[in-house]
Order: sequence, then structure tokens, then C-alpha cells
Amino acid sequence: MSAMREARHLHEELGALRAHLLQMGGLAEDLLRTSFEALVERSEAKADSVILGDRELDAMEMEMDDACISVLALHQPVARDLRLITMAMRISNDLERVGDHAVNIAETVQHFDVGLPLNRFPQLEEMARITREMLSDSLDAFVRRDSEAARAVCRRDDRVDNLHDSLFRILLTHMMEDPRRIGPAMSLILVSRNLERVADLATNVGEDVVFLVEGHSIKHGAEGGGSVP
Repeated sequence: MSAMREARHLHEELGALRAHLLQMGGLAEDLLRTSFEALVERSEAKADSVILGDRELDAMEMEMDDACISVLALHQPVARDLRLITMAMRISNDLERVGDHAVNIAETVQHFDVGLPLNRFPQLEEMARITREMLSDSLDAFVRRDSEAARAVCRRDDRVDNLHDSLFRILLTHMMEDPRRIGPAMSLILVSRNLERVADLATNVGEDVVFLVEGHSIKHGAEGGGSVP
């Protein structure tokens, strides 16, 4: 195989990896949105659809792993192409975990008690909104190879953490005031915790985009690290 043909095949396969990853991202976004809708609407049908969708997302992650390993074995890519493949595998895993957290949220529908109405906790709705936006924007940054947009996603994680802490304190007060609220309050804490974890995963994607574009890691505050080709 000529070098030109080899390069063309590699380019095509990398394009297929990107397309598959974006499919995964779209499904993960849908599952996250539907899981919160299921909770708000107390819809077991929507909760069930999230559980089914997560199985599809699991299968897509396995397909991504196989495709990445195949490209590595056949083409032995280096530099930026190698970074793209390794980041694709990492982002794929993060998206699969988003699906797991969406399932956790959806499953609370079966246990949530309306004795503690959701509309009394605007923090939870804001967490859900910011988290969905972070996930969407991190994937958009990946598509556009926009490291500054990726950094902006990472900066929003603190807001979600603060909302989670605030909601936890409020719900703890409710549980102390009336033991009958312990069950529904614990369900809402679980939802909040899962949203907070999705925000962490969106932050992971943002950090991976920065590494993909700029060649250095910003994880754990390592903004000043050296870059690679």
C-alpha cells in the first residue's frame, strides 16, 4: 500500500471514529435530559427508555474500543493522530458513564415520594440545566477543536459543586425537621450527586479536548505543563 493510500485510509478511519463519538455524545445528552424529565414528570415510561438507551450506549462504547484498537494496530499512528485515538477512547468511556448516571437518576422515579415537591428546590433544576449545557458544550468544543471553549466548560464545574453542597445542606435540614422526609430527601441527594458526577465527566471531556488541541494536560491544575507534538 502506498504512503498516500495509507494516509487516506487513516484519515477516513479517524473521521469514522469522530462520527461514532458524536453519535455517542448525542445519545448521552438525550439520556441525561430524559432522565430528569422522567423524575419531574414521574414517568416510568421515560425512565424505562433511559435504561434501554443506556444498553445501546454500552454497546457503542465497545464498538469504539474495538475500532480504536484496530486503527492503532493497522496504522501505528503517531503525534496528533495518536492523541485523537487515545482521547476518543477516554471520551467514549466518559460518555458511557454519563449513561450510567442517567440511569441512576431515572431509577429514582420508582422511589421518589411527592411529599417533598421538586419545585421547592430550584438548585436541582439549575444543576440539571448547567450539567446538560456542560456536556453539550464539551462535545461541541471537541467538534470544533476549540480549547478555549473546553476550558470554559471546566470552569463551570465549580458552580455545579456549589449547588450540590447547598442542596445537600437544605435537604439535611428537611430530614432533621421531619423524619418522614428522609426517603424523598435521600432520593434528591442521589439525583444531585449523579448530576454532579456528570458535570465532572463533562469537565474530563473538556480537559481531553485541551490535550488533543494543545498537546498538554490541564488536569489537576497542571495548566503550565509542557506540550507534546
